[in-house]
Amino acid sequence: MARGGLTGRDKAAILLITLGKDYSAQLYKHLTEEEISQMTISISTTRRVTPEVKEQIVDEFYEICLAQKFITEGGIDYARDILEQAVGKEKATALISKLSTSIQARPFDFIRHADSANILSLIHNEHPQTIALVMSYISARQAADVLTAFPQDKQTEIIARIGKMGDTAPEFVQEAERILERKVSSMGYSDRIAVGGIDTIVGIVNSLDRGSEKRLLEELEIKDPDFTEEIRRHLFVFEDIAKLNNQAVQRILRDVDNNDLAIALKLATDDVSKIIFSNVSKRLADMIKDDMEVMGPVRVKDIEDAQQRIVAVIRKLDDDHEIVISRGEGDDMIV
Repeated sequence: MARGGLTGRDKAAILLITLGKDYSAQLYKHLTEEEISQMTISISTTRRVTPEVKEQIVDEFYEICLAQKFITEGGIDYARDILEQAVGKEKATALISKLSTSIQARPFDFIRHADSANILSLIHNEHPQTIALVMSYISARQAADVLTAFPQDKQTEIIARIGKMGDTAPEFVQEAERILERKVSSMGYSDRIAVGGIDTIVGIVNSLDRGSEKRLLEELEIKDPDFTEEIRRHLFVFEDIAKLNNQAVQRILRDVDNNDLAIALKLATDDVSKIIFSNVSKRLADMIKDDMEVMGPVRVKDIEDAQQRIVAVIRKLDDDHEIVISRGEGDDMIV
């Protein structure tokens, strides 16, 4: 198959095939039902692809990701300068042009690299909705530092507002920026902007120490139990099991239903499967693998439900101090 005649969907299908089923399954979770349907058809109709074409598509995907990363870090001009040094002026221009239609200036970018204390001094007297808006755009570490500086009742109000913010009209964002412009600088953009939500909250809460996290969730639970439970379900994801040590995994497996384990492993990453099977007896490992084969195809929702039940076990053991999920950054997040 020649690369020249490939559509964007063809390239996406080849990329997913090249990445393998484990990574592709994870990417599928971020697609709509219509996108999943289209990608499945494209993958099923893809035939012979030369190694050279596969390599070119992976390289193209990597370069686009790299360009987007540089744009996010420092803006278009910064990205162009870095990319020109890395891949040459012509390719850098092409990459920037390809991304330009989807690029929006990041709101409040002028404070993204500011010290947390400076951000706090800038927004501490603002309306809680404005504070929540700003905290949706700064890093999780900055937001956690800023959040803990507020009184407990205001912390829960800010978190609740972040979670329920959803799509924010550009007029409100622009007005909030205009207010802060008087203190720092200006930035403009258009169209509706998705901000806040569970992912933002999880990033912030995961950056808090365990004590602050527990206090915040306890206070929030009083005001909105359902919303608090939604946050709890996202704080530790199934894939994070791969970051646990063997002792913690062994303790967890004592409380996990073997049927849930067999179902959950249907879409598990290689790293998760490896650490789980390395912490059970050969007899139990063989039994689980046999169960996985016998049960045949399983709905993705049923797999996710089984994974969530296992995560619930982990969270309970953490709450009971039988295992420790520490808060931090990088590869040392969980011990």
